Amino acid sequence: MIYSVVPKALEGELRERLETHYADEPGVTVIAERRQGERREQASSQGGARELRDRRRRRPGDIPEVVV
Repeated sequence: MIYSVVPKALEGELRERLETHYADEPGVTVIAERRQGERREQASSQGGARELRDRRRRRPGDIPEVVV
């Protein structure tokens, strides 16, 4: 399934034209964007703290010796 996402500001102008254009393509669906804003901005304004992790940090325990 392929989605053609139309920005909210251009929905009235483009959505109908794109639906007509892709009418013969069964795997394409035209949808209007529904997001109101960035998720990260909403989470920080609601008091949620985003956890940052360092994926390179060492795990606890002994590191096995490498024999070359």
